[in-house]
Amino acid sequence: MSTLEEQAVAAMQPKKTTGAPRTTENYFVRSLSNALITAIVVVIALLWSVPTFGLFVSSFRPPQLISTTGWWQGLIPPWNFTITNYMQVITAQGMGQAFLNSLIISIPGTLFPLLLGSFAAFAFAWIKFPGRDFFFFGIVAMLVIPGQIALVPLLQIFTAIGFTGQYWAVWIAHTAFGLPFAVFLLRNFFAALPRDLLESAYVDGASNFRSFWTIVIPLSVPALASLAIFQFMWVWNDLLIALIFLGGNPQRAPMTLNIADLVGTYGNNYQVLTAAAFLSMALPLIVFFSMQRYFVRGILAGSVKG
Repeated sequence: MSTLEEQAVAAMQPKKTTGAPRTTENYFVRSLSNALITAIVVVIALLWSVPTFGLFVSSFRPPQLISTTGWWQGLIPPWNFTITNYMQVITAQGMGQAFLNSLIISIPGTLFPLLLGSFAAFAFAWIKFPGRDFFFFGIVAMLVIPGQIALVPLLQIFTAIGFTGQYWAVWIAHTAFGLPFAVFLLRNFFAALPRDLLESAYVDGASNFRSFWTIVIPLSVPALASLAIFQFMWVWNDLLIALIFLGGNPQRAPMTLNIADLVGTYGNNYQVLTAAAFLSMALPLIVFFSMQRYFVRGILAGSVKG
């Protein structure tokens, strides 16, 4: 091939460009995008936290200042904070007993779906039986059915067997309504666990229960913690189920029912409502922040595979 032909062929070849400028440009765009997303998330978090912080400040202010000035003015010295609102709510309005009732309802209402859901999820993930996929699809399909449509027949059944007004009624209702989501979330997480671990346990003679209790449960703490956060907040903040099954027994009413009564009885007594509302919010916030490191891990891990 002559020199002219070689030059013509070389001219027709695509020219290679250096990757440094493009790499630098992509890095700059990614950095700018990450910074923008971070700024947006921080702004949303601050805006979301402002009402909670304002409620917290107002709960410590005297009634005369709440009615005449905004909560932000309470941050300017001299401060006039008091715990009278909390004392009035806890003692005079029976919120202390309602707090204990909420704990009695929420702890079993969280543990029962967690325990039963983990057993069922392990069976759907690792035990082969006829109709396994069909039954799992049926359980997942229950997620789209509103729980409110089952309250009337459930109330009729509980009334017939004498469960109305008892803690058992609320525990069973919350367990039944929480199981579909529990099975769905935990089954996806269990199915993503390494198969070699379970097969090695079976080869060594471990039963299904032993494999579940000694291998699956310790490895599934993030998923269990995420489910516990969801279920506890749902049960703690519930009003409808408690109103239907415990409405006739004020001695066992949770905080949500007491606060609803305060709204009707003390609609103008704003400082009492702020103190009661923040007392109701305090424990869910503590639970969430104490377990938040498991939250994202538990949600994402089961969504990748399963």
